[in-house]
Amino acid sequence: MTPAPVALHHVDEGPRDAPVLVLSGSLGSTLEMWRPQVAPLSERFRVIRVDHRGHGGSPVPPGPYRIADMAADALALLDALGLERVAWCGLSMGGMVGMYLGSEAPERLTSLTLCCTSAHFPDSTVWKDRIAAVASGGTAPIAESIVSRWFTPEYAAEHPDVVAETAAMVADTPDEGYLACCQALEVWDHRERLGAVTVPTLVIAGAGDPSTPVTPHARTIVDGIPGARLEVLDAAHLATIERPDEATSLIAEHAGG
Repeated sequence: MTPAPVALHHVDEGPRDAPVLVLSGSLGSTLEMWRPQVAPLSERFRVIRVDHRGHGGSPVPPGPYRIADMAADALALLDALGLERVAWCGLSMGGMVGMYLGSEAPERLTSLTLCCTSAHFPDSTVWKDRIAAVASGGTAPIAESIVSRWFTPEYAAEHPDVVAETAAMVADTPDEGYLACCQALEVWDHRERLGAVTVPTLVIAGAGDPSTPVTPHARTIVDGIPGARLEVLDAAHLATIERPDEATSLIAEHAGG
């Protein structure tokens, strides 16, 4: 039986009559990860930032979760807000939700921006190991190790406060929700459905991203989605934080604001 959608915690900002842009973040993040984008984007868009199920202020239903469950949560939110179509921008796990919506509910999207994400992880060992670690000790002990892969060494050295804030965000993620989302990523494989994505798609990748490197992850998505365009930034996994001006400009241009 398909689990019921949950009511996602979200923040809704910007002009009510502007085009709507949804921002959906990574595993272990909250909607605060989009802070660099809020001010510039909310001048041109009605910006809706969301917390995934199991994250931030959203409910933590029993796991395991699947990306389809998170997409159902997103659609339930759009319905609750009376929004027929939105531009979607997702980073990492948020990009996976966007890919699912792009193929299974394209009529609800005007455009799709996929940041530092993947249609499939060829080696699921990383997720098996992560699940075991969280099951035994929770998210807090592994937060610093995870975040060390999210920024380039140069950026991390120059912005230790940002790195510390991001690690705290991961550590504060509910253990049950984080683990259940890891179970979703462990089995995620959307490669066969990429050809069904019919909305204009921009893929943003980080040249120094060890979590979802350009090859094979970004290139698999670009090769699979008809007409998709690739932009590579000099950043690691959280390219929207490390290169905020470039990332924000690309997101805004593609979303049509």
